Amino acid sequence: MTCKRLWLSGILALVLSVPVPASAWRAINRNEVLPVSEGVWEVVARSRSGAQDYWCSIADFAIRQLRAPVNQRIYVWRGEGPSVNRPGRKAVQFAFGLPPGVPDRSGSLSLNVREAGDSLRVTSAQNYCYDRLPGRDRWLP
Repeated sequence: MTCKRLWLSGILALVLSVPVPASAWRAINRNEVLPVSEGVWEVVARSRSGAQDYWCSIADFAIRQLRAPVNQRIYVWRGEGPSVNRPGRKAVQFAFGLPPGVPDRSGSLSLNVREAGDSLRVTSAQNYCYDRLPGRDRWLP
């Protein structure tokens, strides 16, 4: 009986030591949003995702998951680059504050996710979710 318990304990230890991938939250546009560190989240792109897709994903996450106020500003923490959660994929990291030493570009009027410090208010970023809805370009009867 002791050998059986030892064997089961070894199997249990092995199973518990296997790394579990981070749990992803899916945005309305099906991009994944994953935690990177305290207060920093990464939006992992599907193929052909652009700046609008990243902003939509983080705004959807901020509103539906974090219950952030719509006037909250979201900042690019790290511009588009390799994902830390999904190797081989592209991602953008976002936070509710500026990264240390990065100038605030909140006055910029460009839609950008390439540089840290770019930002939008949650409500403005959420508007990009509606641009891609099916039937958006059709007239209502």
